[in-house]
Amino acid sequence: MAEKKEGRIRIEAGKQMKKLMADHFYELDEAARTGKRKVAWCTSVGPAELLRGMGFLVYFPENHGAVLGATRAAMDYIPVANAAGYSPEICSYLTSDWGAFLKGETPLSKIYKGIESVPKADVLVYNTNQCRDVKDWLACYAREWKVPLIGVETYRGVGEVTGTHVEGIAYQIEELVPTLEEVSGEKLDMDRLKEAVRLSRECSELWKKVLDTAQAVPAPITFFDGTIHMGPAVVARGTQEAVDYYNLLLPELEKRVEGGVQAVPDERYRLYWEGMPIWGKLREFSTQFFELKTNVVASTYCNSWIFTALDPDDPFRSMARAYIELFIVRDDRQKEKYITKMMEDFKCDGIIFHDAKTCPNNSNSRYGMPQRLAAETGMRTLTIDGDLNDMRCVSDEQVQTQIEAFVEQLAEVTA
Repeated sequence: MAEKKEGRIRIEAGKQMKKLMADHFYELDEAARTGKRKVAWCTSVGPAELLRGMGFLVYFPENHGAVLGATRAAMDYIPVANAAGYSPEICSYLTSDWGAFLKGETPLSKIYKGIESVPKADVLVYNTNQCRDVKDWLACYAREWKVPLIGVETYRGVGEVTGTHVEGIAYQIEELVPTLEEVSGEKLDMDRLKEAVRLSRECSELWKKVLDTAQAVPAPITFFDGTIHMGPAVVARGTQEAVDYYNLLLPELEKRVEGGVQAVPDERYRLYWEGMPIWGKLREFSTQFFELKTNVVASTYCNSWIFTALDPDDPFRSMARAYIELFIVRDDRQKEKYITKMMEDFKCDGIIFHDAKTCPNNSNSRYGMPQRLAAETGMRTLTIDGDLNDMRCVSDEQVQTQIEAFVEQLAEVTA
């Protein structure tokens, strides 16, 4: 029988996820210490499939940023980076991560016994589809360690994805190969690349099915569950381990749907979360929505690791297309179209926009989008101020009051 925690039913597959994440960090730590395998740092929607296809172990600094936020260690390190000249207005993933590096610390050492630092990179690879900050972030380490920094400069504000878009990004990804071959000491093995792309595609399809179980009414999972169980889709895409994990998680959630198991008992309202998580407040928000009998059933964020365009028979162009189709690089018309469909598919009663003060590229509330969506769809919207890691930007009392009032409005509308 599934174990209950704080009135909720714990997802049993989570035990295997914890092992997968531990294995990921221990493998990276050993490789960096011994030099037996090359380590590539890669931004979260960078060409991880190419790196795995060339034999690199892959480390994702945004994942470390999320760990810093979720453990609230970020607040110890952001001021360190600020004092070193990094503005408090830039990405708080960057400032918390770089501040931790400057202090020679990491929360990984408290979570995983024996790990003392993040793994040193042999090469750093970025994709600016998220923002320019990821390039500057990796540049910090490139200067410190004197290792190559290479990457992809993406298009922004993309409407319909065209062949020109795809060819432009595919060319840039292929141009990474000579430097990666020089660092790895190996030639690109196309069969190994195609296998990594195949596994990444399979992982994406399974992860989408996992998230789509929340279309059921009542839903078996929440957005807050998603931020935890997305771990393998982030750090292990392109591996069999990630595929195995979601092949374990998906049947458990499907069984919940069949049995009517509710992530939020007596679910009354269903919401969509647009924007970054507020990592240091996940537990508080999860508890508040739970008590309000309101389930945040879907989000833009968790769906950002669904790359169904990947095709092992055409790895470079399909990687390019998958990275360009990403929500964050699209124009507002495409974003609004996407959100509207998601809210319909997940039967949402309203949408919460998170305006993350240090993450403008993942904040879509600043140029009238909530008002346009409300006018076009009649959907109730709420914008809350906060941040991904810098909790100085979050007013607990204000946000909690806003959420309570928003749910009361939903009650009036549906009465």
